[in-house]
Amino acid sequence: MGILSEAHICQCFSRLATQKRNSLVTINGARQKTGQQLVDSVLSLARGLLQLGLQNGDVVAISAFNSDWYLEWILAVAFIGGIVAPLNYRWSFEEARMAMVTIRPKMLVTDESCYYWHSAARGDAIPSLRWHVSLSSPSLDIINKYNMLTAEMLVEQSVIYGSMNYSFAPEGAVIICFTSGTTGRPKGVVISHTALIVQSLAKVAIVGYSEDDVYLHTAPLCHIGGLSSAMAMLMVGACHAFIPKFEATLALEAIEQHHVTSLIIVPAMMADLISSVRLKRIQKGCDSVKKILNGGGGLSDNLIKDATRLFPRAKLLSAYGMTETCSSLTFTTLFEPMLEASGTSLQMLAVTNSSPVKARGVCVGKPAPHVEIKICVDGSSNVGRILTRGPHVMLRYWDQIPEKASNSVEETWLDTGDIGFIDDHGNLWLVGRTNGRIKSGGENIYPEEEFQILA
Repeated sequence: MGILSEAHICQCFSRLATQKRNSLVTINGARQKTGQQLVDSVLSLARGLLQLGLQNGDVVAISAFNSDWYLEWILAVAFIGGIVAPLNYRWSFEEARMAMVTIRPKMLVTDESCYYWHSAARGDAIPSLRWHVSLSSPSLDIINKYNMLTAEMLVEQSVIYGSMNYSFAPEGAVIICFTSGTTGRPKGVVISHTALIVQSLAKVAIVGYSEDDVYLHTAPLCHIGGLSSAMAMLMVGACHAFIPKFEATLALEAIEQHHVTSLIIVPAMMADLISSVRLKRIQKGCDSVKKILNGGGGLSDNLIKDATRLFPRAKLLSAYGMTETCSSLTFTTLFEPMLEASGTSLQMLAVTNSSPVKARGVCVGKPAPHVEIKICVDGSSNVGRILTRGPHVMLRYWDQIPEKASNSVEETWLDTGDIGFIDDHGNLWLVGRTNGRIKSGGENIYPEEEFQILA
């Protein structure tokens, strides 16, 4: 692999250590770090992992609440050429065990949300495991109970010996992100450094992420939407504000306290935020929010109206995608304050260009700059399977043989599993799912479904 020309998520370190050297880039409660402090912490942990014996291509499974430490672990493992497998802390141990048996991690890292996994994972449950590590700082009793290492132990035992440079795992892989399992058992999707960088550039270009942003981590880092937005914010040198997991009250408090400018949501989160504000009859701090990216499903008209009242200065966008495409394929703007201020509404533009809702489907906007999409049709219809290709696409599923990895009818295209069409203005419309197709009277009918829309 030509290192000089390859993308790596740790290439953001140069920017963080220079332009953001003395600026806050992570806020986790009372714990705050500047760009230089973040880079130093990641490199110290990376050094400790190397001296422990973690090798290039080794898989590290992590399950924890969102935190600055979680982000540092992702970067440290990636720096030494390892592969991070973020696991959902909501899983039962049996669900986690099945995932780990598949990906064969050498190390399991958790916080208090999943400490009990360490006891259950001993013996023959997960034969590949060599090390058990606590991401947080537990008491000595907890350390002894679960026979764990801690990040502090790894850092304390590390020895500085010359400069370090980042490494690559085979194929340029960096993340194994599990699908939600809506079409069956969750699959481990292998994501490359290049895919994350290209996805980050798309979000910077379309959403408008910048170094002046304060980004609130509302989506879990085990989800491709949360991961990809975190990488985009690292790339531009923005400030990351963490809450352990989404709770409307915590999120609103963080928005006010840290003057949050950007966040990603799903419809249920937006509904909770609106309900919480109505219940408490307060609306402090929301004027600081300038960018909201929705995923996980479409926002209803009522939610959009309520959201624009709660966040009057925020550009509201929605994205469609999937884990296999490293998050977002297309974007559409639902509300633009600048247009509203000028008297030109998005509804007026929609009438001119393309109606946002047709009887045959839902408009999810135009593809990101790096995304190539085509419709594979049968016969004369303009409706067919939605295919995509490009550097944003996964390398493969983890249990596939690399040279045989292909998930599409045509070798160079990924079949999303969705059915749709592209209108005359280049907008993608979703009609249904491939496995939801019903043939009636010689015509294909697609029942209405909840489409997979990822931030």
